[in-house]
Amino acid sequence: MTIAYWCVLAAILLPYIWTGVAKFTSGFHPRDNHNPREYLEKLDGSAKRANWAQLNTFESIPGFMAAVIIAHLAGAPQATVDAIAVTYIALRLVYGVLYIMDKAALRSLVWAGGVACIVALFVVSA
Repeated sequence: MTIAYWCVLAAILLPYIWTGVAKFTSGFHPRDNHNPREYLEKLDGSAKRANWAQLNTFESIPGFMAAVIIAHLAGAPQATVDAIAVTYIALRLVYGVLYIMDKAALRSLVWAGGVACIVALFVVSA
C-alpha cells in the first residue's frame, strides 16, 4: 500500500480528532452521547470551532480520496502523489488547529492549500 493510500485512511480518521477535541474540552459526559449532534450544536467558543473543523474535514475527504485514487489509476509519479498526499494531511491538521484557535485568515489560507493539493493530484494525473 502506498503512502498516499495511508493518507486516505488518515483523512478518514482526522475528523474524529476534532470531534474528540469538541467533546472532551467542553465537559462532555457519556449521557451526552444519547444525542451527540444536539450536544455539539449547543457548544460555543473553541469547542464549537472544533466541531466546525470536524464538519469541514468530512466535507473535504471525498475530493481527496478521488484525487488519490485517480492519481494512482492514471499512473502519476508515486513519489509526487505521496508528497502531495502527506502535504494535504499536514495542512488539514494545521487547519483544524487554526480553526480551534480562531485564526480565520490563516485558516482560510491553509484551507486553500488543502484544496490546491487536491487540484495538484489531478494535474499530476493528466
